[in-house]
Amino acid sequence: MRTYLLLIGVAFVTSYLLTPVLRGIGAKFLPAGIVRDRDMHKRPTPKLGGVAIIGAIYLSLAMASQIPFLNGVFRNPEPIRGVLLALAVILVLGVLDDLMDLKWWIKLIGQVGIGLIVASHGIVIKALPVGSVHFDSYAVQVGITVVLIVMIMNAINFMDGLDGLAAGVSAIGAATFFSYSYYLAMRVNEEDYANFSALLCAVLLGATLGFLPHNFNPASIFMGESGVLAIGMILAVASIAITGDVLGDDAFRFRNVPAYMPVILPAAVIILPLLDLCMSVVRRILRRQSPFRADQGHMHHLMVKGGHSEQTTVILMYLWAALCASGVMAFSLLDRRIVVPIYVALLIVVGFATWAPYVRHRIKQLKAERA
Repeated sequence: MRTYLLLIGVAFVTSYLLTPVLRGIGAKFLPAGIVRDRDMHKRPTPKLGGVAIIGAIYLSLAMASQIPFLNGVFRNPEPIRGVLLALAVILVLGVLDDLMDLKWWIKLIGQVGIGLIVASHGIVIKALPVGSVHFDSYAVQVGITVVLIVMIMNAINFMDGLDGLAAGVSAIGAATFFSYSYYLAMRVNEEDYANFSALLCAVLLGATLGFLPHNFNPASIFMGESGVLAIGMILAVASIAITGDVLGDDAFRFRNVPAYMPVILPAAVIILPLLDLCMSVVRRILRRQSPFRADQGHMHHLMVKGGHSEQTTVILMYLWAALCASGVMAFSLLDRRIVVPIYVALLIVVGFATWAPYVRHRIKQLKAERA
């Protein structure tokens, strides 16, 4: 654990110190962004925060490669090379988008390319625990992998609508998935807790937490396309890798771990952005618009319109993300007689806090009608 805590700290400090530097570069050399009608911020804000996040991930992984404890992770360098190369493409794509505001189809092509890079370095989905579904065709494995990576990247992108929202929710997801990956590593070997997914989630956790103080409302910098794509790609790769661990040749080592966890936990970690993505696509198709056309119909926009402040909306989204992500682990790994009442109580409290403005508004309407 000390090694992972060290890497979290390195990623945090690097991201925290590098972000103001990128903010200055963005403000000086990049064109000032236009505040659009659908934007929640009131003034042009630099978008190079994702470069700081990627820089922190690069430095932390470089440091990790020199730590003997993690030798097992780097014994097969192909997955790490795939992640590093994908991050490089994300960096270029993100900066180009900040400079030229690329068309949606260009960005989609780039996202598919990122997924293919990851898959070509051995990170593919070979099976699912649902009904013991196996994918024997390599083309099918690659196709499903690319679709998953693109979907998660876009889910994080759709969440990036309020100051600090995407970074905070991603940090919660990374922390939860790190805990699960570390737990699995302990089940394999009590002396060696090195794990590829745990490593990726640890450095992602540190990088997002280091960026968050600069991005929380009122944000002085945004993560931009490079940030959301990097976060989505890392979370997707960690999910795919841990699925391979649990369902691979050494699956017997995880016989006491619920088989559905590698699928359910990643879904729970990104359930809010994933749900928002699906709702947005359906909403835009029903309006006969492009699914990639931006609007103010996202969950966080509706909460602000419903009476919450931007800061309160973000904090409530954090709480819902934490409940969704931690709930899967708690119900699967802890005594349900203790977990259920605690979880129900937390759901009631957070639910009341979320819906309170709507209830107050409805009460005022009823009083006005009776008057």
